[in-house]
Amino acid sequence: MGDYQLKVTIDQDSGFCFGVVYAIDMAEEILAEDGYLYCLGDIVHNDEEVERLKAKGLRIIDHEDLKNLRNEKVLIRAHGEAPDTYRMALENNITLIDASCPVVLKLQNRIKNSHDANEKILIFGKHGHAEVVGLQGQTNNEALVFQDIAELDGVELPHNITLYSQTTKSMEKFYHVKDQLLERGYDLKANDTICRQVSNRDQDLPKFVSKFDKIVFVSGRKSSNGKVLFEVCRKHNPNTYFVSATNELEKSMFAAGDKIGIAGATSTPMWLMQQVKAELESY
Repeated sequence: MGDYQLKVTIDQDSGFCFGVVYAIDMAEEILAEDGYLYCLGDIVHNDEEVERLKAKGLRIIDHEDLKNLRNEKVLIRAHGEAPDTYRMALENNITLIDASCPVVLKLQNRIKNSHDANEKILIFGKHGHAEVVGLQGQTNNEALVFQDIAELDGVELPHNITLYSQTTKSMEKFYHVKDQLLERGYDLKANDTICRQVSNRDQDLPKFVSKFDKIVFVSGRKSSNGKVLFEVCRKHNPNTYFVSATNELEKSMFAAGDKIGIAGATSTPMWLMQQVKAELESY
């Protein structure tokens, strides 16, 4: 250890949200029983956790693979799926193990009701994101998805519009989008559908990160929520590093005696943050 000794603390509010815990618990239970399980898309946007589960027999497939699968069990992950997936499963005699997050299912339902009422729907979310694809599917893919308000410049929209948000978007950005649409004179029904477990983290993280010299933020690169929370960390502590695994840490990032805080996304496993902590403590 020498005199380098870093003081390292993990943010106890970091780690899996309940939707992810639920999906992974379900997967592990079936893997223990059957020895293998198909999962539609990455079970969680964290490569390290996906690898851990693959070693236990999880087989990641995409929608093309699903078309050719018959008489099997397939897990739907927390992000949820579009109605087409359920239809295809029925046709192919596939048993769906549905681990869609309740917050996402509730949002899908609300969007479907809006669509059935012929409302013009805008979804503030990331293009092609698993959750967003499922949400758009509730509208026959008629909803307009945008991740930046500039995408709406020059788009002909009716006077009356209904706005929804992907559950892991930044609350601050959502309200900014809402204000801008109101400024543009639309008659707007805005639905803040951001998950409270995510938005509470937006509020708790600033308090956590301000206590440390440096912050190591651990997250998969594909995680939308990771991007949001990393920005929150960086805003309140500019000395924030983004890493997705221990091999991305470098001794040169730190100085002797640094107090370091470790935080992560709602898709970051606690074991990975513990690995990062052990690595830092070995310097």
